[in-house]
Amino acid sequence: MPKMKTHRGAAKRFKKTASGKLKRYKAYKSHILTKKTSKRKRNLRQSDVVSKGDQKRIATLLPYL
Repeated sequence: MPKMKTHRGAAKRFKKTASGKLKRYKAYKSHILTKKTSKRKRNLRQSDVVSKGDQKRIATLLPYL
């Protein structure tokens, strides 16, 4: 069986944590920031863990992560 290819778009967006969960960064932080509050923008800077339902789906895109 041939080697599986890693989905390059997903590889750039997700990292694996020490416990094996997938880490992601939040959306809505790139533009139209004037109307967003400082608190909201500050919270968008922090990373988040991928939800349990999506984790299985994303793991198939990243076979060697």
